Amino acid sequence: MAGPGNILVTGGAGYIGSHMARYLIEKEEKPVVLDNLSTGYREFVPHDVPFFKGDLRNPQDVARLFQQFPIQYVMHFAAQSIVTESLEKPLEYYENNILGCLNLLKECVSHSVKGFIFSSTAAVYGEPEHIPIREESLLRPVNPYGQTKLVCECMLNDASRRFGLPVVSLRYFNAAGAHPSAEIGEKHPQETHLVPNIISSVLGVQKELCIFGDDYPTADGTCVRDFIYVCDLCEAHYLALGALREKKAAGIFNLGSGKGYSVKEIIRLAEKITQREIPVRVAVRRPGDPARLVADFSRAKKVLSWEPKADMRVMIETSWRFAGNDLESRRTQGKHMKEEDIKESL
Repeated sequence: MAGPGNILVTGGAGYIGSHMARYLIEKEEKPVVLDNLSTGYREFVPHDVPFFKGDLRNPQDVARLFQQFPIQYVMHFAAQSIVTESLEKPLEYYENNILGCLNLLKECVSHSVKGFIFSSTAAVYGEPEHIPIREESLLRPVNPYGQTKLVCECMLNDASRRFGLPVVSLRYFNAAGAHPSAEIGEKHPQETHLVPNIISSVLGVQKELCIFGDDYPTADGTCVRDFIYVCDLCEAHYLALGALREKKAAGIFNLGSGKGYSVKEIIRLAEKITQREIPVRVAVRRPGDPARLVADFSRAKKVLSWEPKADMRVMIETSWRFAGNDLESRRTQGKHMKEEDIKESL
């Protein structure tokens, strides 16, 4: 399905974006990565992928990018995405997520981009009335992060109606796991996601894993969430790209596994995989945390011919391998740094 022209991957040095860049290379596509490296890692970008360091909040950066590369399709991942941080820094989130998307959208319209795939989130639903969650469910986000994503969806829909820009918005549930090579994975300066925090506890990077609430109306009292493997997300984006190229589909799609795992279930599975006991501390509930969030992905299955392949075991196993590889890499780099320091001092 490979076609001519460049595919812009914003946030391509980050978690999901870097996996997407690799996936596109494997499919013999021509990705271009834009990232400001505020939370991404330059080494996560494949060496044969053009890299443009820039900030979407700066219109000049975006204009220079489009002048330098003939962008035909856009996959927009770049955003701040930590729910708790968005509550502490709401204006920063509105500026980064909405202004960045607006500047990008203006250039897309100006340069007659052929299609736009937006990385949205299940956070646009807020507290769901019905499980599993369908795309038609009420949209009432309970935090600034979810609000910013919803505003971006509205901007894209308006631009699509006015300028004819084909748009696909993909509402992720909980992305998890790492690349099978263990070379890239989930790695944030401030880690808030469950799986990498479980791995950190196993490795002793943090003393214990904090569970926020064990008194929910679920089977074991902990929150139930829908987890989706990062490489399955990449496949969904690629299928959405194909649908845009063939002018078959646009619109909004949930991306999840359709299965719910409780926090305690995931901890027990991680203990089996790593063969280590995970120390746990129970804290009070976080504001706005629903008891259950599970996706209905039937629209993506019907329209995009997509369905997830990996289960929770794969997500934990790949995260475990990546964490071990990353830890060894940092130890090696630290050793080399010391050797260099010794040479310089002689």
